[in-house]
Amino acid sequence: MNKKITKKTQTKTTAVRGVQIKTSERASRGASSWSISVYVYWFIILFFIAATFYILGRSHITANTNPVAETEITEENLMRAGDYYTRGKSEILAGDMDSAFADLTAAIVADENMIDAYILRGEAYMQVGDYEASMTDFNTALAMDATNSIAYYDRSLLNTRLEDFDAAMNDINNAIAAYVAKPNDVLQLRDLYAKRGQLNLWAKNWEGAIVDYTNSLSRPEGTVSATVYADRAEAYTAVGEYANAINDYASAVRVISEQIQGTTTVEQKEDLSMHAMTYFEKSAGLNLSIGNVDAAKNDLEAAYAIAATLNDADTATRLQKLIEALQ
Repeated sequence: MNKKITKKTQTKTTAVRGVQIKTSERASRGASSWSISVYVYWFIILFFIAATFYILGRSHITANTNPVAETEITEENLMRAGDYYTRGKSEILAGDMDSAFADLTAAIVADENMIDAYILRGEAYMQVGDYEASMTDFNTALAMDATNSIAYYDRSLLNTRLEDFDAAMNDINNAIAAYVAKPNDVLQLRDLYAKRGQLNLWAKNWEGAIVDYTNSLSRPEGTVSATVYADRAEAYTAVGEYANAINDYASAVRVISEQIQGTTTVEQKEDLSMHAMTYFEKSAGLNLSIGNVDAAKNDLEAAYAIAATLNDADTATRLQKLIEALQ
């Protein structure tokens, strides 16, 4: 009986051990699975940490290399850009160019799409003689808007200063075409035609100059320039149309007479008077060429009167001799 009990006990113990063995195996496998899960969990955490630092690092590089790209386009930034632009414009008029450059650059940083700021800064650079920077700003404006007549006109003025007259002519042609398609309140066709007339005059394209100056003078807007009449007179002289040239010099003198009434400084009056004196003398030469001696004498006497008023003794003496030669 004891043996039976012993056997049963052994059997039970064995069974318990079997349970213990199986339980130990499950515990071992559970511990192993838990360890793997921990590794995966930490790997995921480390991955996100690394990714976060990488993104932050890229943002820092972008902010340092391109501050404009980091600027958020908001209503506040756009308002700030407009304020900088307005102040820069006032500073240019006041002659404070350094402050103007700073404010216009700030306007561009606040709103990199502000074409007007590029154009105005280009004009300021041209004014101080930094033609390379001026060209860069005008080119940037035109790259952003290929139909901007103001940028074309300004670049034409710049190319004229650089004596690249072909480029200047191409730009003024584009300016006229762009303005006709999309007019603005800054430019006037009168001025655009006058500029192209000047380029044609320098290129000795006399007929083209006459057409452009005539178009300029026929425009209803803006103020008539005495220079346009005088320049067209030169073109008429070059093609032998002396009567038309004489009429244009007379018109130039008439415009100057009107302008003198509105001048406020002695320097302006003297400058206008000197131009009028020159036009009278040129008209006298043309009148002599076609046999109008009396008209030539009248022109010379008018020129002499201006020279005497300006206390220009040398010119007055020279003109007096010419008058005496016509007696």
